[in-house]
Amino acid sequence: MKMTFRWYGESDSISLDYIRQIPCMTGVVTAVYSVPVGEVWPQEEIDKMKAAVNAKGLEMEVIESVPVHEDIKLKRGNYQFYIDNYKENIRRLAKAGVKCICYNFMPVFDWTRSRLDQPLPDGSNALVYYKEDVDKMDPTKMTLPGWDASYTPDEMSGLIEEYKKIGEEGLWDNLSYFINEIMPVAVECDVNMAIHPDDPPWPIFGIPRIITTEANIDRFLSLYDDVHHGLTLCSGSLGCAKFNDYTAMVRKYGAMGRIHFAHVRNIKILEDGSFEESGHLSECGSLDVVEILKAYHDTGFKGYLRPDHGRMIWGETGKPGYGLYDRALGAMYMAGIWETLEKGAAK
Repeated sequence: MKMTFRWYGESDSISLDYIRQIPCMTGVVTAVYSVPVGEVWPQEEIDKMKAAVNAKGLEMEVIESVPVHEDIKLKRGNYQFYIDNYKENIRRLAKAGVKCICYNFMPVFDWTRSRLDQPLPDGSNALVYYKEDVDKMDPTKMTLPGWDASYTPDEMSGLIEEYKKIGEEGLWDNLSYFINEIMPVAVECDVNMAIHPDDPPWPIFGIPRIITTEANIDRFLSLYDDVHHGLTLCSGSLGCAKFNDYTAMVRKYGAMGRIHFAHVRNIKILEDGSFEESGHLSECGSLDVVEILKAYHDTGFKGYLRPDHGRMIWGETGKPGYGLYDRALGAMYMAGIWETLEKGAAK
């Protein structure tokens, strides 16, 4: 297992100097953020970013993410042009030594929360999803981190209607086409493609979502029979739904060698489909982080792992979910569990 840390480039308030001081850290997970979705990333920008990371003694082997253009997801307009650009981005990243690309196929929206700074009893702030509040949201008039803010309300409304029209099966068809287009390039370049599950793993605003359950992940993996076609298995995304047994998924897909990237965090599941993000410690939430890491260890996980969203603690401010302190605590907590598992296995 290689412990990594999400880094948002030179504009990130958390510097590479800080990240390298976390004892267990081997590298960063990053992307080229200056290029619009669907365009080819300049090789010089990729190489410059890698040089900056390597200069601090860290690796840049995971990219999160190369976004998938909405035209691809809807298979409309310039979808083939954008797929060809996607293939070129895989080639360019492989040239720079990237070994894993995380991406998602969530229509319109990335992860969705109802509040980004919910006060918790211990005085920290966290991302939360309260179903009652989400049900009252107008997605055409709001934005969250990870959402494309370039659409006007009318454009957003039209986009949502297009997704409602194609439905789940239409989205599956378009995902299958995309996968069968890009995977031969990924295999040739020896790059693992790791899809991130939908967050949360159920439809929102009447829009279909499909990377949500064990059955759907099985269907996804069947789209292309190659180990490079795999998963970013996220405990916070899949684990916030009571109908998913995340630890069992780790064991199943880990044994298949199809987990290339692991996002691990804890969440507290509430009633009615609501949840709060919590500290990584098992007792802080509804997930058993020790059992999760044991499942990864038992299945011989050699991929990349990063502490996912953290709370804002100790008065820190910054990008919601991506402060330094709580994620660093989470990384060290998980590194301690992993060291214990390693030493136990060696006896």
